[in-house]
Amino acid sequence: MFVRPGNVITVTFRKRHAREAPPRVILWPSAGTTVIRFSLGKLKEISSFNKQRRYTIDIMAENLWGKAIHKADFSLYLFGKNKIRIGDGWISLSDVAPGGILKFQIAAEASGIPVTTLLSPRTLPPELQSYLAPPQTVATTINSVPQGATVKIYGVEVGVTPKVVRVIPGKHMLEFSKSGFNSGRFPLEITSDDASGGSVSYELGTSAHDTVELRDGSVLSGDLESVSGTEVFVKVGGTVQRFDRNQVKRIALVTRASMPQ
Repeated sequence: MFVRPGNVITVTFRKRHAREAPPRVILWPSAGTTVIRFSLGKLKEISSFNKQRRYTIDIMAENLWGKAIHKADFSLYLFGKNKIRIGDGWISLSDVAPGGILKFQIAAEASGIPVTTLLSPRTLPPELQSYLAPPQTVATTINSVPQGATVKIYGVEVGVTPKVVRVIPGKHMLEFSKSGFNSGRFPLEITSDDASGGSVSYELGTSAHDTVELRDGSVLSGDLESVSGTEVFVKVGGTVQRFDRNQVKRIALVTRASMPQ
């Protein structure tokens, strides 16, 4: 077993010999006074499909603190031999009296065979909040096709594409909108092990309106009302605008459903 300084603890699973390997003991936190002692049994594979495997782990948690632990949650991350995260599990403790012991079993999924794990606290009692690391944020580049779309994360506007934003690890919902195009949503997941969130590019898809390109370079998005040899009428934002035919360079029409007869 190897222990990393701080609040994140690494456990290495070794091959089992003829005798049953003893439980792996994790003291948390790894430095200072021990609050919780975890004893992890072996990973028991219960199902698999392609490379996706599902395991159960027997765990015993002992409260060595002098106070009751009303609520404490930990993430259990699973890593393969190349130190690439391949899965995770969740440990949750509640109402553990001083000196109390909890025995339970958790489920974990992994895309392969785990070699090492990381145990990291997520929710702790107020007295232990100092063991929680400050929220980590990861830089992610958000783009769209076409560019210039407004981006919101759970309803909060963060800017216009292309845009670099910093988000905390977890699952997020991105919302894209741009005048003249159908809006859309895109789920984004960032893990605590990501040094960079990479980039996201979302295609807004077919324009919801006709596009009129003028010779001065400006582009209008609206509904074409009529075209003659001398005039072009376009409804933009509910208002019909008239243009001289010579002002218009190009018109792109969107496909619309036929009107019922």
